[in-house]
Amino acid sequence: MQNRENLPLNNIFIPSKVSSKKLMIILHGRGDSSRGFTFLPPYLNIDEMNYLLLDAPYYYYGGYSWYDLPPNQLEGIVQSSAILADILDTLFEEEFNADESFLFGFSQGSLLTFEFGARYEKVLAGYIAVSGYIYDTNNLLEEMNPNVNSSNWLCTHGTYDDVLPFNTSKSQIETLQSAGFEIDFKSYPKDHTVVEDELSMIAEWIKNKL
Repeated sequence: MQNRENLPLNNIFIPSKVSSKKLMIILHGRGDSSRGFTFLPPYLNIDEMNYLLLDAPYYYYGGYSWYDLPPNQLEGIVQSSAILADILDTLFEEEFNADESFLFGFSQGSLLTFEFGARYEKVLAGYIAVSGYIYDTNNLLEEMNPNVNSSNWLCTHGTYDDVLPFNTSKSQIETLQSAGFEIDFKSYPKDHTVVEDELSMIAEWIKNKL
């Protein structure tokens, strides 16, 4: 594991085993940190994938947060999105290829995957949003990069989630789908976490997109 000192957020960088311009950017949930998802790269086991695990910009009870609690989310979402755009612009300038790269987010990171990823000017190979929600679906549809709506989106959510209700997420995804935003939505009998069956499916989904 390494650290990329030229970036504006603390991070963990895990280089690929095979030289490659493929990159997965991983965004944790509220109160967690980049270390909370260091299990994911070895689990996915993709030799040609580089991984960048980012710490969110705001300190939160021993971990980090991408934005404030409701109803004060917007300022943090906008600020975090700007920081992510800066980071991805730097990474995709020469070192990595956007069209071979993935954005993965859990909980707050899932929200950023939508709110930032759908607006970002470059289209990535895939977007994976786990156990999150969308801040404003109608606004997202108005402001999104029109080229991402037929790219590869995967959203998963637990039917027993007691932090971010399943029905809210499902309804938001259906609103986006009805507007032509192509998203695979999959539910799992889980609470606000990531489970083995889901991880296996995500790994297969990524490998199919590669």
